[in-house]
Amino acid sequence: MTQQELIHKLSDLEWEDFEVKEAKGEIPKSAWETVSAFSNSAGGWLVFGVKQVAQNFEVVAISNPEKIEQDFLATLRSAQKFNVVINPTCVKHNIDGKVVLAFYIPISKNKPVYFNSQANTYIRRGTADQKASKEEIDSLYRDQTFGTKTSEIAAGTSLSDLRDKSIREYRDYMSRFNSSVSYNRMELDDFLVKMRILDKETKQCTFSGLLFFGNRNSIESFFPDFRVDLFEIPGTSNQDSTSRYTFRLSEDDYENLWEVYFECFKRLRKEVDVDFKL
Repeated sequence: MTQQELIHKLSDLEWEDFEVKEAKGEIPKSAWETVSAFSNSAGGWLVFGVKQVAQNFEVVAISNPEKIEQDFLATLRSAQKFNVVINPTCVKHNIDGKVVLAFYIPISKNKPVYFNSQANTYIRRGTADQKASKEEIDSLYRDQTFGTKTSEIAAGTSLSDLRDKSIREYRDYMSRFNSSVSYNRMELDDFLVKMRILDKETKQCTFSGLLFFGNRNSIESFFPDFRVDLFEIPGTSNQDSTSRYTFRLSEDDYENLWEVYFECFKRLRKEVDVDFKL
């Protein structure tokens, strides 16, 4: 993270991958929550030497930055406080004569990552670190066992494998229903990287980005059996149905997961009879 990038972050409205701590003379206890949350979510920058007051940010003096840096790195790499070894990247900046330490905490393949006990497992939700529920911890263990396939790169793909219409509709939807989110103000390339649809370094699609916004032909080159079914069955179960189904979503109606969501939503909202009840 360059000094300009850091200053830009401090003026942004949303930092789901960015957290500041004052850390004047020691490592704040809440830093461990953020380390756990970034490790279990999508990674992020943890910055020492910045104080937040309401929506304003002030660079403060760290009394002993070398000691804080050494203690922080030693703790993460020792596997004594955390259940796994964490290898962050450290960057040091001098802003107006004051030292700021920025640590990049990578996403871990050994989820869940927690400190002291499993009860201290955190995940990142928006701009906050939240304790993970039992169900979320179970999900993290599944990621550890099977891998987070959706975040992997679909080799050989590019922006041309994504469907322009789907991306335009998604951005329009976001601008109307969540107008304050900073993604709406980004250029297309920055938006696709921020949403992890394209990989920042290679500009190739992630599997999740391809499934969500891709052209069907591109999706099927990686997932030959790609299909989402919506059946409408007369009756309360297959057993008491008078026919196999009365409607089935056609594969010609959608190219990707974004489009199939709206096809299902449109059908359920307009066509399915539901008795009126207060």
